[in-house]
Amino acid sequence: MKTISQYKEDIKALMKKSADIDAQCVNENREPTESELTIKNELLDTAEEFRRIVQTQERQERMNNALAQTDGPETLPRTTTNSRTTAPKRDKDRFNSFGEQMAAVMHAGIPGGNVDPRLFNAATGLNETTPSDGGFLIQTDFSTELLQEVYNTGVLSSRCRRQPLSGGSNSIKINGVDETSRASSRYGGIVGYWEDEAGEKTASKPKFRKIELNLKKLIGLCYLTDELMEDAAGLESFVRTAFAGEFGFLVDEAIYNGTGAGQPLGFMNTGSLVTVSKETGQAAATILPENIDNMYARRFAGQTSNYVWLYNQMIEPQLSKMAYSIGTGGSLVYTPPGGMNSAPYGMIKGLPAIAVEQAAVLGTAGDIVLANLQNGYVLAEKGGIKTDMSIHVRFVYDEQVFRFVLRIDGQPVRATALTPFKGGASATQSHFVALATRA
Repeated sequence: MKTISQYKEDIKALMKKSADIDAQCVNENREPTESELTIKNELLDTAEEFRRIVQTQERQERMNNALAQTDGPETLPRTTTNSRTTAPKRDKDRFNSFGEQMAAVMHAGIPGGNVDPRLFNAATGLNETTPSDGGFLIQTDFSTELLQEVYNTGVLSSRCRRQPLSGGSNSIKINGVDETSRASSRYGGIVGYWEDEAGEKTASKPKFRKIELNLKKLIGLCYLTDELMEDAAGLESFVRTAFAGEFGFLVDEAIYNGTGAGQPLGFMNTGSLVTVSKETGQAAATILPENIDNMYARRFAGQTSNYVWLYNQMIEPQLSKMAYSIGTGGSLVYTPPGGMNSAPYGMIKGLPAIAVEQAAVLGTAGDIVLANLQNGYVLAEKGGIKTDMSIHVRFVYDEQVFRFVLRIDGQPVRATALTPFKGGASATQSHFVALATRA
């Protein structure tokens, strides 16, 4: 059986192959082909399987270490190298659980408290040596699990294209095609011609733009009672739930509505958003089948399977009443989950319809959006999550406060909507299509 390090190297190799496919698509200003998507899914499935194996092996190691520590003092063999006597190093530089590390952070934050040396070992590359100077990085395996829980909690972030940054980088620049229209050229300047044999060829070249992501700081506070702090297992369970839920919500809010100032740029505030006008005479705070049809027509047809409908759940009464008139009968526009539909989400035109808290109120632009996050939004993050602790903020309430910091940024991959080959400027297409305000 492979070692943990060998499995991790295999995972890195698989993720690199997947990233190479993305890079090739970006350079060629196209979406992945069906075969490429199949390959990527196979790579990710294998990587996920290896990750679970690594987690199991690491868990086994932690359990073995814990059992070894309870067996009492152990006499370690000594080896001699160059006439100097050294003892083999035992694996004492890792915490056995996330709750154990949080308890160590708590003790380090108490005036006069002891600082567990494992906090520095877990914080590889961090210069700060006390919580008040900036905090401790969460041990790598716990940090990875927490980040994954943040993305799993978030409805939108889990669907975005993710771009991890290396330890020494705080920003990334990605080449994107500067294309606003396909009417006379493609990919920002490439033109092809049909020519007779020996006819003169006309040169063309694409035009690129820089997609620059500079990490923003997302901060979360978690209040814990003194009683909960005494229970490492309870502490871990509560913090995981609270932290992942709050950060997942805030990242989704930024993806949807972010201003780009000190936070990611949301698709509702990007120049690539297509806003479909309401129908003539349409009543306020309503949604009509014609609105849905017009929004659907403004997607990138070749990427249809990657789109989802995002909406405020308060519009569901409107969705449930929408129907196309067909003779003396009709056909529903929206199919709710359960009953008629076995999918976990409702369906509109065969695409998932998902209620999200970040959507605007009924009648306001953003109450329903047709979105392709997989192809249309890139999210960059730096893997380390930093935490520190204060006993002062809620002292009179017998509560401690943990602060978590995650550095992340994101924006839509397109700067503008795209004028199609045929249809003109009134038929622009985008990864993100919203319905105009109906006041």
